[in-house]
Amino acid sequence: MRYLLVDAHSAIFSWPEFHGLHRRNGLAAREELTRRLTAYQDASGVRVVVVFDGKGVRSNSETVPGGVQVFYSGGGKTADCIIERLAAKYAGEHEITVATNDNLVQQTVITFGGLAISVEALRTLMDEGERDVSRQIRRLKNR
Repeated sequence: MRYLLVDAHSAIFSWPEFHGLHRRNGLAAREELTRRLTAYQDASGVRVVVVFDGKGVRSNSETVPGGVQVFYSGGGKTADCIIERLAAKYAGEHEITVATNDNLVQQTVITFGGLAISVEALRTLMDEGERDVSRQIRRLKNR
């Protein structure tokens, strides 16, 4: 099974449309990122796990039926910590790719046997996936 773990705030603060949206409404930026990653999961077949820095006493996760899995780090933990822990636990069993701009997290993931890409590379993958889906839809309509 293939998994993509996304450092959500790394993406939100690197992609101009999300960064601007986050300044106006942080929750809306989270929801839009999650929506786009769900579309990527649907198009690619790669299971997506989105990790946000969160507030509170302990970490938690949620999965919307048919959607991506979302983790919120708890008090005293960061999204980086959750991502590294997931990579350490599952990279030996599954193909794990982590999208983050944090070089230290990238190196840690690679050490555990995972792959690491920047959030800019993730954006390119997502954009290519959307174009491929659009081409396939046009082809089906023209039949």
